[in-house]
Amino acid sequence: MSKILVTGGCGYVGSVLTATLLRKGFKVIVVDTEWFGNYLVPHENLTCYKKDTREITSSDLVGVERVIHLANIANDPAVDLDQTLSWEVNVLSTLQLIDKCVRGGDVKQFIFASSGSVYGIKDELKVTEELPLVPLSAYNKTKMVAERVLKSFEQNIQIHNIRPATVCGLSPRMRLDVAVNLLTYQALTKSKITVLGGQQTRPNIHIKDMVAVYEHFLENSQHLESGDYNAGFENISILEIAKMIQKHIPCEIEIKPSNDPRSYRQDSSKLIRSGFSPHFSVDNAILEIKDAYEKGDLKESSLNYTIETMKSILSNKK
Repeated sequence: MSKILVTGGCGYVGSVLTATLLRKGFKVIVVDTEWFGNYLVPHENLTCYKKDTREITSSDLVGVERVIHLANIANDPAVDLDQTLSWEVNVLSTLQLIDKCVRGGDVKQFIFASSGSVYGIKDELKVTEELPLVPLSAYNKTKMVAERVLKSFEQNIQIHNIRPATVCGLSPRMRLDVAVNLLTYQALTKSKITVLGGQQTRPNIHIKDMVAVYEHFLENSQHLESGDYNAGFENISILEIAKMIQKHIPCEIEIKPSNDPRSYRQDSSKLIRSGFSPHFSVDNAILEIKDAYEKGDLKESSLNYTIETMKSILSNKK
């Protein structure tokens, strides 16, 4: 039975990924601070360590064959709250972890969750992996530097660097601060969507497809070269997302000026050529969130919002 370490395994994507890996028969070790809670169902093949990725030891990696490194301080506002902490968690801990993996010798594959926003603003309609990275925010810069750190180890270990689009859809550790989820929840609770600007284009990926991407790299590691892979399939504007929601949930769309004109696109042809096929869409995510809300399964709390939770955590630490 293959043993996998998942950092951030209690997070938005991590919770769904961990449950999927357990169903597939993997033995999973999760390392997570549990700042946003732990919604994982106990399982005989699951071991959870409630700790920071900076605290991972060599003994935690004994017998581990694959690592999926999801843990990070996520999104621009949260990173800006404490940039020293963010650089330590997003970059320094990545260096420490990959170094321990190589020195230990058991880990054969390291899958890193970077970000599709590392490209910055591009005029090209097809933003492929070959384009230069011009990160705009501190968060994007931490991801770019972490990628470069990992590349320096490619001669010693297989590195798959995934650059996800904005993820949408349901998770036990639900986020209501990412575009599709946020706007859908506004429509459900307020019958009104507030769109800032609206013309900004964002790439999107359904959470089930995001998890399937990681599975794809686990299952095909022998055939997939180390390197960078985009993972995003629907490049649509914020206003288009709002109109998609409006088709399923009666609501008003209010457009307000925005001081953030940035548009991001992604081309994931390389991932498709590797044999991956997406099966879910933004529309699926909207309908799933609507169904969960109407059934009473979607309950809002401060833990659904990264920035609110991080402010509270940092305030308590001070």
